[in-house]
Amino acid sequence: MSVISKNDDNLITVSKFGGTSVADHQAMLRCAQIIKNDESNRVVVVSASSGVTNLLVRLSQANVSEAEQQQLIENIKNIQFNILAEIDNSKVLENKVLALLSELTAYAQAQSLNHSPRIADAILSFGEQMSSLLFAQVLQSIGVNGHTFDVKQIMKTNDLYGQAVVDLEKLASCTQAYLAEKLTDQVIVTQGFIGQTADGHTTTLGRGGSDYSAALIAEALNAKNFAIWTDVVGIFTTDPRITDQARAIKEISFGEAAEMATFGAKILHPATLIPAMRKNIPVFVGSSKEPEKGGTFIQQTVESKPTYRSISLRKEQTLVTVKSPAMLHASGFLAKVFAVLAKHELSVDLITTSEISVAMTFDNPTGSTQALLNSTVVEELEQLCEVSVENGLSLIAVVGNSIHRTNGVGTNIFDALSGINVRMICQGASEHNLCFLVNEAQANETVEKLHNKLFAQND
Repeated sequence: MSVISKNDDNLITVSKFGGTSVADHQAMLRCAQIIKNDESNRVVVVSASSGVTNLLVRLSQANVSEAEQQQLIENIKNIQFNILAEIDNSKVLENKVLALLSELTAYAQAQSLNHSPRIADAILSFGEQMSSLLFAQVLQSIGVNGHTFDVKQIMKTNDLYGQAVVDLEKLASCTQAYLAEKLTDQVIVTQGFIGQTADGHTTTLGRGGSDYSAALIAEALNAKNFAIWTDVVGIFTTDPRITDQARAIKEISFGEAAEMATFGAKILHPATLIPAMRKNIPVFVGSSKEPEKGGTFIQQTVESKPTYRSISLRKEQTLVTVKSPAMLHASGFLAKVFAVLAKHELSVDLITTSEISVAMTFDNPTGSTQALLNSTVVEELEQLCEVSVENGLSLIAVVGNSIHRTNGVGTNIFDALSGINVRMICQGASEHNLCFLVNEAQANETVEKLHNKLFAQND
């Protein structure tokens, strides 16, 4: 399937394939055929093969015994060697993968002796390094001139390990210097998720950062299209695992998609769309298993603008309430609170206020190597005010258009929530969403009820 119509010889598409798309040899073959079928595909960004990142996360943590280390590395080896076994003339490639596994073992041993975020990032990078080597060889096996490229040559970052920030100016200049010239006669396969500090240490951009990496590369190349290939046929009105009534969305605006990504749509990394929006690069999301079924196009302008486009869910939320009589008719209190959060580089998602209290939500995603809101942060806040912390919550966002100006939105939404305890409501800051918190145990039920109410009425 061709994502774009090729009427310009200079069109470049950057394509990103997620973990399930490069999970095994057959999956890689399907993706390779997608690349071959559209000659505008010049850059491929890959995630680690499915299951590898979870093993690496465990390997990067403290208190992993030597026996467990060996088992984790053996499991990683098995995943990669199952792919290798299907590739012809792969002895050279096998040696490269073995060399990476040997290097990984050394990092794991170092981590067990002296746990550090820097070593953790180095460990987490090996999944993408291996999958990119394998996928380039699979491309060659079907006649595509595919070659690996070390993304660390261009993806320069700071040293905030685990959540590294990319230097966009260096990315742009390095991309033109080291990558762009290679695209005339070959397909470049590179790694998502990882970068490098100025002094040569490996960093990661945060879990899910492969999409963001690919989007940044698309921006640096001034690509005409950016395709995200995953295991579902586009973006849905909600998670199909929650309700079988979820529907595929044919098109969606950047604004709506950004809200969906921010508030939990797992198919998109929250920062993915920012580079595409800066350069107005259309984004396509489709299934590498069923490319013929099309997918979702995300672009600046769309023909349809329904009030309700989708319902997003983000679990593992923390609600922090700070309270102080000093807030009453006083200035500067919030500045002090946010100075503490800024010091620890914490980002607030939702916020509501009353006369003497402020409630804020923080994301605490699965796979994080450390709690984002730790005891040090709480202790510093307690020097300013009373602090209460609640866990076990989920954030639900109803995403659409002109929600803040449409009559009956509140009635439609909250009529569907009979019997559900709503912990916090946030609406008005964006025309694209209405958000609220519920107990995590009721999250799926809430989404299903909402979907039945809001989307059934549009039939």
